[in-house]
Amino acid sequence: MTTTERIRPGKPRRSFPGRPSPSPGRLSGRLPWMLLLPALLGLAFLVLPLAGLLIRAPWPTLPQRLAEPHVLEALRLSLVCATVATAACLLLGVPLAWLLARVEFPGRRLVRALVTVPLVLPPVVGGVALLLVLGRRGLIGQWLETTFGVTLPFTTAGVIVAEAFVAMPFLVISVEGALRGADRRFEEAAATLGASRWTVFRRVTLPMIAPGVVAGAVLCWARALGEFGATITFAGNFPGTTRTMPLAVYLALETEPEAAIVLSVVLLAVSVVILASLRDRWVSAP
Repeated sequence: MTTTERIRPGKPRRSFPGRPSPSPGRLSGRLPWMLLLPALLGLAFLVLPLAGLLIRAPWPTLPQRLAEPHVLEALRLSLVCATVATAACLLLGVPLAWLLARVEFPGRRLVRALVTVPLVLPPVVGGVALLLVLGRRGLIGQWLETTFGVTLPFTTAGVIVAEAFVAMPFLVISVEGALRGADRRFEEAAATLGASRWTVFRRVTLPMIAPGVVAGAVLCWARALGEFGATITFAGNFPGTTRTMPLAVYLALETEPEAAIVLSVVLLAVSVVILASLRDRWVSAP
């Protein structure tokens, strides 16, 4: 057999005697020993702090501590603010993701980079930026106060704004990825049948990208629930008004460490549940 015949497309490769080809399963299951030790050290580095938190948690008194008024107050405020912030992100982030995924315009790469800046921006810097724009003497905040009497800093609304600012990129990235992976032939078919653009988006596009929207919304909600830096900078730390669970953890570390551990365990449990619910999207992505 000639060399051309051996590499011709459609022809199965010939195995040479004495040199069996390794199966993919054997290759994928083997780990070089030089990588095993760093891998185990990396796993320990990530898991041991969480295990220490669970070991030191006051499990016998956990129900009583969770029922304390200040804990319930911080928990309620965190859940409400994170939910409202997620709703605002859905209202603004889904159209923004559609714009980035489906519309060609000059500077789209720059706009996408600006949208994802809060992912890498230190949250405290984000809080300072919000103060400069929406504060009482900010670029927009001054106009809001004089025209409508609306003041955002150091209010519950300020907590929602800070959480939405930090969490919206998670939603936008997830929805944009879902839009880019969706089959546009269904949308084109609906358009040829006379459906308007709004009808196509509402009846065809949204159902196709629903898993991406749900995943983005869950990640957005989890990020908003755990926000600390931008919240304390822009909204402060006032009991019942702006003191969310991360702020309560920070304050309790100085006076009541066991309460801080209890709140941390709650946040850890929420994070684990969210990641477990999104596991298939993480591991089965192409």
